[in-house]
Amino acid sequence: MINKVVADAREAVSGIKDDMTVMFGGFGLCGIAENCILAVRDSGVTGLTCISNNAGVDDFGLGFLLATRQVKKMISSYVGENDEFERQMLSGELDVELIPQGTLAERCRAAGAGIPAFFTPAGYGTEVGEGKEVRSFDGKPHILEHAFDAQFAFVKAWKGDEAGNLIFKGTARNFNPMMAMAGKITVAEVEELVPAGELDPAQIHTPGIFVQRIFQGKNYEKRIEQRTTRPRNP
Repeated sequence: MINKVVADAREAVSGIKDDMTVMFGGFGLCGIAENCILAVRDSGVTGLTCISNNAGVDDFGLGFLLATRQVKKMISSYVGENDEFERQMLSGELDVELIPQGTLAERCRAAGAGIPAFFTPAGYGTEVGEGKEVRSFDGKPHILEHAFDAQFAFVKAWKGDEAGNLIFKGTARNFNPMMAMAGKITVAEVEELVPAGELDPAQIHTPGIFVQRIFQGKNYEKRIEQRTTRPRNP
């Protein structure tokens, strides 16, 4: 067994360089790699192209990297919660590629499965499809989309073992498992790190073969993007 454990987030992100393309798992603020994001910020790298379902909020998640101007391009499907993102996009400081959420997921999955490209009907006839190859299947037009090519993928799991096997919990299974398969170097931070052999093989979502580095994270805030509650009865 190859032990893939590294000491901390700083060691986990070593090797990241300016102008790289990197993936960040999670859905909204759920299941994001909080420790890795801070370590990337502290590394000082710039010019990053970030692939993520969303762009965080102004003072959390990928919002940290936007605030320090370390991101030159965002590839996302939902970016509606970040005022700084909006400002940079409208001012032309930030390049933005908005794509359908299913296409985003499939471009991640295709990368992990070794599929270089695929056809999808999503986006045909819109700005998303401009300049892309079109083919008809069963009389319906589809556009060609390419798999992502990311040097790093940063994911967050509930449990993991020393061999890199991962178990995700709830909504954190959105994008994390497929991004874990897609990165050339996949870094997993986990809430609970256990010795190899302790996880039930039937419960593992991502096999360790896809993970190069793993560490136990700390100080998770797990913020709620939009807290919505009912008024309490008097």
